[in-house]
Amino acid sequence: MSHGARVIRTGVSSGGAAGAPGAAASSDGDLMDGAYFRSCAGMLKVAQMIALLVGFISVNNSPWTNYSAYSYFQIVTMCDLVMILFFYIIYIFRVYRKLTCVSWPLAEFLHYLIGTILLLIASIVAASKSYNFTGLVAGATFGFLATILCVLSMWSSYKVSCITQSTSKYH
Repeated sequence: MSHGARVIRTGVSSGGAAGAPGAAASSDGDLMDGAYFRSCAGMLKVAQMIALLVGFISVNNSPWTNYSAYSYFQIVTMCDLVMILFFYIIYIFRVYRKLTCVSWPLAEFLHYLIGTILLLIASIVAASKSYNFTGLVAGATFGFLATILCVLSMWSSYKVSCITQSTSKYH
């Protein structure tokens, strides 16, 4: 009673269309993955990039109260934005199918882990040094929003399912 070969898809964000119910799977010949635009992972990446860009612009156009705190905030937000854009392009153009020597889900997880921790630290420092300047408070707020979106993206893409196993012994 053979049912043929089956493909098992994991819940990582590189799945693209597999995670979106009702999304039609596109052929391998397409240049772009149109379903990734509409997927939860794709929309989260766009929201993260927008929050990071708004936070960067808010801090950049405000009078600084502490040069080192806000230059650190700007460096972290721009590096995080560039890396999120990098992974977004990787998944849109399906580069992960061509470069199989890289574990893309692991690379993305490590990026989110390190980037989220650095972004949280930068947002805390920026908030503590803002002294109620509107632009600096807005930049720190969008930094916290981007941090929450990054945590949400990590949680939704890499959740671990706990399967309880029976401890009874079969004789």
